[in-house]
Amino acid sequence: MSDRYVQTVLGKIDPEMLGHTQPHEHLLCDLWTGVPSDATASDRARYLEPVRLSNRYWNRRNHSRDDLQILSIDDAVEESIAFRAAGGGTLVDVTPVCLARDPVGLASIARMSGVNVVMGSGYYTQPYHSPSLADRSESEIAAEIIRDIRDGVGETSIRAGIIGEIGMGWPLHPDEAKVLRAAVIAQRDTGAALSIHPSRGNPNAPFDHIRMLERSSVDMSKVIMGHIDRTLFDVESVLRLAESGCVLAYDLFGREHSYYSLDPTIDMPNDAIRIKYIQALIEAGFGDSILISQDMCRKTHLTKFGGEGSTHILKHVLPTMRRKGISSEDIDRIVMGTPKRLLSLSS
Repeated sequence: MSDRYVQTVLGKIDPEMLGHTQPHEHLLCDLWTGVPSDATASDRARYLEPVRLSNRYWNRRNHSRDDLQILSIDDAVEESIAFRAAGGGTLVDVTPVCLARDPVGLASIARMSGVNVVMGSGYYTQPYHSPSLADRSESEIAAEIIRDIRDGVGETSIRAGIIGEIGMGWPLHPDEAKVLRAAVIAQRDTGAALSIHPSRGNPNAPFDHIRMLERSSVDMSKVIMGHIDRTLFDVESVLRLAESGCVLAYDLFGREHSYYSLDPTIDMPNDAIRIKYIQALIEAGFGDSILISQDMCRKTHLTKFGGEGSTHILKHVLPTMRRKGISSEDIDRIVMGTPKRLLSLSS
């Protein structure tokens, strides 16, 4: 192996072994925060019942406990095996610490499926923070992320290979800003890529986050701004963000409906519109600044529960991109070249 490597949950691998990579996924996670306080008794019952065919549509528009919890290693292995069989190579699990990140579980999934799994490190938005995080300094949080990457999580020796996803809310909470500053310290120390979950409800959020990063002298070429699909809705804004030097992630492929339950004020683009934005980026010379993924984080995203499954990009999106005139060279840059650059670390 050269002095460049990718850190997976099973150890270091040569970057050339990544293959088709989806850089924003959740193999195991728990997003449940409780029944909404204004829910009626009948609604509370729906929030607490298991996912099944008769309530699948309701779950795609709402957020039941069962839907928001992907806790089965067997289900994750099944999806990962299908991903590999369809031509996939690497899944990046960016589940933050307080969303049930599971290093040992991820290692089991990688071992049983044969898929490369890269694990993230960091914290999500403030409602998911542990109470103790408010009392910790940014240097302490940075040291934790650095240990996750250099030594491994806790006593497991299983190492993270990316920072993030780092969750930003709106309005931005001071603890979220603190975590982002800590992530920048860790990025400068380790050289790992930094994946950001931008604030919802504010189209200026990515630019606000970029300004924060620029003041910290971060390596912008290794910053991933996620969820562009639900954040920026005109080509001019997309190109302006690309000019900052960060990488833009269209990571909600598979969401084909316009309704976005987490912010009903916006109209979510479908896959065809996502591809149009990607074409505009390529035509403007930003073909090296694009990532695509599915952000599978709910049971109803899984094949077993009637979802699009982990093979959606491989089986449906890439053929559509080719049919719409995106070259194989550009596709390879998006699904292999840029992930390889971002995930590579130096010995």
